[in-house]
Amino acid sequence: MIRTFTSIFIMVAFAVACSRNALSNKNQFKLFKESDLQTMSTEQYQQFLSSSKIVSGTTNRDAEMVRRVGVRITKAVETYYYDVLKKPNALAGFKWEYNLVDNKEVNAWCMPGGKIVVYTGLLPISLNEAALAVVMGHEVSHALLQHGNERMSKQLGAEVVGLGLQVAVSSKPVETQNAFLTAYGVGSQVGFLLPFSRNQESEADEWGLKFAAMAGYNPEEAIPLWERMEKAGSGQKPPEFLSTHPSEGKRIEHLKQVMPEAIRLYKLAK
Repeated sequence: MIRTFTSIFIMVAFAVACSRNALSNKNQFKLFKESDLQTMSTEQYQQFLSSSKIVSGTTNRDAEMVRRVGVRITKAVETYYYDVLKKPNALAGFKWEYNLVDNKEVNAWCMPGGKIVVYTGLLPISLNEAALAVVMGHEVSHALLQHGNERMSKQLGAEVVGLGLQVAVSSKPVETQNAFLTAYGVGSQVGFLLPFSRNQESEADEWGLKFAAMAGYNPEEAIPLWERMEKAGSGQKPPEFLSTHPSEGKRIEHLKQVMPEAIRLYKLAK
């Protein structure tokens, strides 16, 4: 009887945890309030920056490029949410920040609320500003699509049903913090693709390409970018069927399918 009641409680809680994403218009399983994740994001972001070597945007051209790309993508995102989706409230709590960190990893990520980091190890592969915009648009899209919330919810699952983030942090501080950092790819040793599923990656690819295009960056730079990414990762990754994200070949195939719409948006932005 107790087991049956517990199962029903969990099923009801899981149903309540499903909500529709403003950008994708799809139902998502999320146990945490985005506002709570944004609060945690602010704390974790500052903690990460305090223990990392930040490249100054006032004296370094690459850091200034990261900031410039971030500002342009932010403007594109806000314009789309305000003028097209008519959902400005969906960006409530976003306080955008963009930082370049001196780290050899090929990595970039965006926490809830628009807290973005690019690692210097990514720049030799991105090579140019438009390709960097594709990567940053991709990471911003993960945050907008709330993929991290989904991943945390699935990772912590029934253990935190009904608790809420603050209680989960106090009762399971290490587990919750680790789940948060993993969900957003912070400190990942294998690049910025690992924490997300194939479907999430494809979704972020598509919207990231669109936002880069809306920001005035040539979306066609995405194809050579992922070709370079594939070359850089040659021999270092498992076969696609063992991975949690698409191979670069599959990614390029998908990007080519959505490229016409991205080019249309790019022409409108010029």
